[in-house]
Amino acid sequence: MSGKEVSKEVYADLHTRSEAFMHTYGYAPTLAVVLVGNDPASQSYVRSKKKACLALGFGHQDHILSEDSTQEELLTIVRRLNADSSVHGILVQLPLPSHMDSDAIIETIDQHKDVDGFHPMSIGKLLIGIPTFISCTPKGVLEMLDHYKIETEGKHVVIVGRSNIVGKPLAALLMQKGRDATVTVCHSRTTDLTSLTSSADILIAAIGKPMFIKASMVKEGAVVIDVGINRIDDPSAKRGYRLVGDVDYDTVSSHCSFITPVPGGVGVMTIAMLMKNTLQAAQLLADKDTK
Repeated sequence: MSGKEVSKEVYADLHTRSEAFMHTYGYAPTLAVVLVGNDPASQSYVRSKKKACLALGFGHQDHILSEDSTQEELLTIVRRLNADSSVHGILVQLPLPSHMDSDAIIETIDQHKDVDGFHPMSIGKLLIGIPTFISCTPKGVLEMLDHYKIETEGKHVVIVGRSNIVGKPLAALLMQKGRDATVTVCHSRTTDLTSLTSSADILIAAIGKPMFIKASMVKEGAVVIDVGINRIDDPSAKRGYRLVGDVDYDTVSSHCSFITPVPGGVGVMTIAMLMKNTLQAAQLLADKDTK
């Protein structure tokens, strides 16, 4: 299951729709990204998001704060972006430094500009099935399932990982009417994990442990979706490391019907879904303004 292949279709559709939007309203959907500190992975993500915006003709703002910035300084920027009508989507890059309260920051973001889908109102609406911004990684997973025509109705989906960013929202989405999966969520306190993962028709790994899922943990013919992106040392690689997922791809790939690679899988879709959410936010604001 190639995220690159699916994202090409997503971007082609977004390009057409965004051109139509800009022709109709005379301005571009605009994303503001706030980065605190100099974490290399976060910096890389921010560069990728900017690149995607520029490719689509979206507006883009970078707001960079030093590692020792105060929480109030960050909140001031968020409030200013909330009030800026030219900004349609706001994304505060996580993780934040330990002295900052991530929940307080996310709750301050205007829910109508919450293109990351992390605001409590967005999560609450998602849980009860009301249309809202959907977290980008879970949304990307669903897009891939749809593209490859993988049926979820009546299927046993096992999600390894219960984060607020992936595991929990993905479980809620897959249980909704129209998806109709039976979902099991596993985590670090789950006993006899292998008995659960090996019963999955669709296995989703999102735990942040390199190559944790082995072939012995996967049912023959299962669909395996690897959300993990981990760096491991590799002296033979140009940068001295390589990226791997939470699944041991080499042993599992011959054992299942579909599998996502790392890199080139779900990670690519996450940024594509962020662009989709940004256009959605701009359209919602435009619709509101024309009423």
